Amino acid sequence: MLNIHFSSDDLGRVRLATAPDPSWEMLLSLHALGGSPDHIVFGPWRATALNPLDPSISLLRRLAPPRGYSPDFLTPGVGTSLESAVDAVMSVGRTRLRHELALLPARRHTDPWMRALALGEPETMRRLGGAMRRYHQRVLARPWPRIRAVIDGERALRARDLLDGGVERLLGNIHPLARWEPPVLRVDYPVRQDLFLNGRGLLLIPSYFCWRRPITLRDGELDPVLVYPANRGLQLLTEDRGTPQLTALARLLGRTRAAVLEEIAASNGTTGGELARRLGISAASASEHAATMRDANLIISRRVTNTVWHTLSPLGQALLEGRRPDDEPHAPGRARIGARSA
Repeated sequence: MLNIHFSSDDLGRVRLATAPDPSWEMLLSLHALGGSPDHIVFGPWRATALNPLDPSISLLRRLAPPRGYSPDFLTPGVGTSLESAVDAVMSVGRTRLRHELALLPARRHTDPWMRALALGEPETMRRLGGAMRRYHQRVLARPWPRIRAVIDGERALRARDLLDGGVERLLGNIHPLARWEPPVLRVDYPVRQDLFLNGRGLLLIPSYFCWRRPITLRDGELDPVLVYPANRGLQLLTEDRGTPQLTALARLLGRTRAAVLEEIAASNGTTGGELARRLGISAASASEHAATMRDANLIISRRVTNTVWHTLSPLGQALLEGRRPDDEPHAPGRARIGARSA
């Protein structure tokens, strides 16, 4: 469980990022590259991104495995400019580099490039900055307008929460796995972590590539952020939605129920009204399909203020990914040591 502790001053200092954060989207998309080719949201994009993939980008993947710890210095929190992020990463001091890289799995400590990075060698730092620029150019630049559209839509949703119910409504609706229990925001998390804001406020960063649950930095002394999955709706990074897994799922469940399940996955949780609007079906039909899938343990429904949120159950996610429920999930994740997880 992640517990974020607010004071009255902190509630007045909650902010929402104005645009996609290039460093977070880079990091979380690197995690997605290590996921399943049949992933409901990222599978088709992953196939495109990996073919071809600049060999130098493998440097970044060494720092950002699909599961486990990734260094905080990769997400410096300097705004929405790629160049500002690159400059900040290249300026990280040796002490911090050495400390955060030491938290990576031991097998990575023997990597000559990683050892040089821990020493802050200038040429190695330049290679890291160059890899960040090339990754953004080759992997993220093309889908960036869609990523931005998703974040703009998410900002509009959160602005409505803020106008209708203030900052506490905003925090209460941020994600189905987050619960506002004043003065603490509790997030379902694979590890126990307490983040005391102590008057610093909190920056909320909606992310396209964040998957399953909100995440934060490991180091509680850094500027506090909560990165959470933006509501993607049907705004995916590729027009190709006809993966073999989804085609088979439609034959199994029927086209409409398969679309409902897919939409719940793509949105990281949604309401019956939103399902009806996005899929062009009646509210009664959306409610009936949701009830059927809830009875089959494919989704979980819970009340949030005056609405009912539907999210995927572990069984529903396994069905979408074409695996057995007791297998290791393919979704890109971050079961970090006391920190980022997904």
